[in-house]
Amino acid sequence: MEKPGRQLANGIGALACMLVAGQVGIATSQELPSLRGAWRPTSYQLKAGPRHPVDGLITFTASDWSVLFFVLDARGQPGRGSGEGGTYTLEGNRLVFTHRFNLAAGKAMDGLEEAPLAMTVRKGAGAPTEPCTIELIGDRLVIAFPSGNRMEFQRSSGPS
Repeated sequence: MEKPGRQLANGIGALACMLVAGQVGIATSQELPSLRGAWRPTSYQLKAGPRHPVDGLITFTASDWSVLFFVLDARGQPGRGSGEGGTYTLEGNRLVFTHRFNLAAGKAMDGLEEAPLAMTVRKGAGAPTEPCTIELIGDRLVIAFPSGNRMEFQRSSGPS
C-alpha cells in the first residue's frame, strides 16, 4: 500500500501527463469566443420590465466599436434609433465602452421617454465611459448596462 504523500505525487504526475498529452481540455484565450466581428441585436430588456424587439448591428474590431440599432414598435417599425461608436476595453466579462460618437432620436415607447434628436462628437480624453458586464457564449452575446438594461445579440459575422 502506497503512502498518502506518494499517492498525491502520482496523481499530480498523472494529471501533468494527461495535460501534456491533451487529454484534459483547458480553455486557452485562443479557444474562447471572440467579441470581434458583427452582432445583430435580438432583444432589449429594460430594467423597469418592458422588453422591446430591436434590429441593427454592433461591430467590434480589435479596439473600436460602432452600433446602429432601432427599437421597434408593435408593428415592427422603428420607434427610436441610435448610432454610436468609440473604443472599448475587454477584461474577462468586463466590457468598457468609451463613447466618442452619438446620434440618437425617437418617440416615447413603453418604458422609454421621447428622445429629441441629439448629435455628439467627443475627443478621446473627454469621452464618457460605460462599464458593462457581458455573457459571451458561442454565438450569443448579452450586454448588461450600468442602467440595469440588457441587450442580447446573435453573431452575424466574424470569428466564432
